[in-house]
Amino acid sequence: MSIKHQGSCLCGGISFNIHGPLAPIQVCHCSQCRQAQGGPVATNIPVEASNFEFLKGQELLQQYESSPGKIRAFCKVCGSPLYSKRDTRPGILRIRAGLLREPVGSHLGFQAFTNSKASWWPIVAGIPEYPEGAPQNAQQNP
Repeated sequence: MSIKHQGSCLCGGISFNIHGPLAPIQVCHCSQCRQAQGGPVATNIPVEASNFEFLKGQELLQQYESSPGKIRAFCKVCGSPLYSKRDTRPGILRIRAGLLREPVGSHLGFQAFTNSKASWWPIVAGIPEYPEGAPQNAQQNP
């Protein structure tokens, strides 16, 4: 039996499955992610696009190119951010961890861009920190 994780946007108009085990959650503290999420961090799980399946609402998906080669996708009804993807990582969707139904079968992997974190938000102790970006192996693994 295949591992399956289910998720949806806030209004439930978009729902999806992720097939297979989840990669560790990547926490991003950069200012662009904070603006896009409306919170102190973005929590991303890289997923192979072939393991991502829309169950409904794909027509509600809106995309925005936030910087050259980076697309952010969200629900055009409720505004929930769903994922981002980069031209430099074809076939990888960075799913927003907060959309998944609990329990989420993953753990925190690392914190990126900690030098630009929100002044009012703490760093999670005991999780690897990368002050200026993500670790190199995060660019190679889904």
